[in-house]
Amino acid sequence: MPIPSPAPNRAELIDHLVRTRIAGDVATPRDNNLAHYRRLANGDRHYWLGLELGDRWTDEQDVLAVMAERCGVVDDPQHRTGQDTIDPELTVDALDRMATVLRKAAEAGQRVLFATGHPGGLLDVHRHVAAALRAAGCEIVVIPPGLGADDGYVFQFCDVAMLERGATLWHTHSPEPMSAILNRLEREGRPWPDLVVADHGWTGCAGQRGIDAVGFADCNDPALFIGEAEGTVAVTVPLDDHVVDPRFYDPLTAYLIAAAGLTPQP
Repeated sequence: MPIPSPAPNRAELIDHLVRTRIAGDVATPRDNNLAHYRRLANGDRHYWLGLELGDRWTDEQDVLAVMAERCGVVDDPQHRTGQDTIDPELTVDALDRMATVLRKAAEAGQRVLFATGHPGGLLDVHRHVAAALRAAGCEIVVIPPGLGADDGYVFQFCDVAMLERGATLWHTHSPEPMSAILNRLEREGRPWPDLVVADHGWTGCAGQRGIDAVGFADCNDPALFIGEAEGTVAVTVPLDDHVVDPRFYDPLTAYLIAAAGLTPQP
């Protein structure tokens, strides 16, 4: 399905993000957010999303402060239940930063790898951006065949790498699928991508290995925001990463492609 044309302007996109709850009052409850911040601070590596955070983020209040600044969650530590928020202005600001990265990739004809741990929500976002970058002269990295990770298979569909398990596209936060791709590329003597556009552990793993990496993250996934704060991740876009209709992301995708100076493809 084609994305909207013309792309929305900033005000139109912000209105859309709030109406569809991609940002604004999102569905993720506050207690879930705080629990994830606490687990990250307690060293649960599942919540590190492939990043190596060491002992730099052992206070959950420090994590909350980053999330308030970069995602727009409520900064009051006493707000422990009920609704939480993503600031739509911060979402669009981050889309603009991501667009700058994409524009530079297109100008340089970079090798770009796309991947998602949220195929039910974000597959088409990645697919459309990949098509636009290919049309602009980028090489979209083709992953090696026969890759396994986390009791499943890593494969590529519509230019986007994903984890498949039991004939089902899998929602995963794990860095292992991206690690499997990079390790195999290295063993085969193939170059790593210049840029990774992804989410979850796919972005974290790539950034930790020194690859320019940008990604999307929900307000209960603090690691990529910390990665951006530390400079390991180039850009993290805050959004609800699985709203009720994946078509809701189409205006966001159109805005991103237009801001990058790219041409949307069928």
